[in-house]
Amino acid sequence: MPMFQPSKRDGVVVAGFDGSGDGQVLDLDTAVRDGVLGGGGGGIIGAGGGEKLDLKKMIEELDLPEIPSVFICPISLEPMQDPITLCTGQTYERSNILKWFNLGHYTCPTTMQELWDDSITPNRTLYHLIYTWFSQKYSLMKKKSEDVQGRVSELIQTLKKAKGQARIQALKELRQVVAVHAIAMKTVVDEGGVSLISSLLGPFTSHAVGSEAIAILVNLELDSESKTNLMLPTKISLMVDMLNEGSVETKINCTRLIEKLMEEKEFRSESISSHRLLLGLMRLVKDKRHSSGILSGLSLLRSICLHKQVTSLIVSIGAIPQLVELLPALEPDCLELALFILDTLSSLPGGKAALKDCGNTIPNMVKLLMRVSESCTQYALSILWGVCELAPQECSSVAVEAGLAAKLLLVIQSGCNPVLKQKSSELLKLCSLNYTDTIFISKCKLTRTIQ
Repeated sequence: MPMFQPSKRDGVVVAGFDGSGDGQVLDLDTAVRDGVLGGGGGGIIGAGGGEKLDLKKMIEELDLPEIPSVFICPISLEPMQDPITLCTGQTYERSNILKWFNLGHYTCPTTMQELWDDSITPNRTLYHLIYTWFSQKYSLMKKKSEDVQGRVSELIQTLKKAKGQARIQALKELRQVVAVHAIAMKTVVDEGGVSLISSLLGPFTSHAVGSEAIAILVNLELDSESKTNLMLPTKISLMVDMLNEGSVETKINCTRLIEKLMEEKEFRSESISSHRLLLGLMRLVKDKRHSSGILSGLSLLRSICLHKQVTSLIVSIGAIPQLVELLPALEPDCLELALFILDTLSSLPGGKAALKDCGNTIPNMVKLLMRVSESCTQYALSILWGVCELAPQECSSVAVEAGLAAKLLLVIQSGCNPVLKQKSSELLKLCSLNYTDTIFISKCKLTRTIQ
């Protein structure tokens, strides 16, 4: 590591980035302007005149992914706010090196050299360079934020008057700005944009307007009043139409917005008691070309399952066999949602019967035991218990032939939830009733299980 060299007047010594230790003297303006430490154009911002910016505040608000390595404390790996230099030439954040000393260490953390001088020297040159770099970034961020806020305000004013293609264009630009800038979301809310955009949704709204409006609303923080307004039947009906007929992106936004509305205490089950809504969801879930659509569709379907008034409707549209067939191809996050839905529907007589009648229910559930997560094992075990209890002789035999007994022994031998172990023992006992002890033991494939 290069030894620390005293700063020269109005300059800073920067070690060579190739590890050679060769340094070069830079004045602060040049260091930032020329990008030696990752800065952009311009000189020292906030270094003179005006109110001095707080370095800690700038670092926290900027939260930059890439910061010049010479600004980083080797101990905390965070930007330094009060850099000090030891006699070894290494620089650290003051609070971090003092903690190191308080632990009884009298060495340099980077080189592990014993310190021949325990004094610490404030590295004011490096501090000023750090301050200058962050000031510049912070000022640019603030200017950009002001520009964004101004543009959002203009677009909201445009929406109040524009019609036809001009309205679509304004919504499209607002959607793009909101998707990129957090400050834009806040500005839309603060300037009454939520109620304005919500008012555009209705029975005569074109899908072009509706899709852009929903794409904006789904990214905003909606208060209770806004959600209640969006729960009006005409607005829900438009969302359902676009869920069935819109682009994949629009369908996903519709599911996310409906799910957001369902979080409201005043949400009524009647709003989602719709064949058209459920059929549109199932089409989205079955579209294997778009994994994000599968996830958002299953997420909304899970939320709908929590409303008992709607569960029988889900069974009636044939959702159970469709979901069972999808299981082998689902990603883990989708799989857990699908199994939760099937387990919830299995509590209904019609749901349990539909699971029993589906030829792949038992083989698919047996394969999922001890394969993905404890939650998945729990849901699969609950479903298997339900169908085997419904038709013990028929289903138990199919389950044992599919390898259920061996899987249940694995669950019992594992370190999972005691409730799961108990349920596995009971299901194992239920399955054994159709066999003699000798035959059942052979079906358990104990040797393979132990291996």
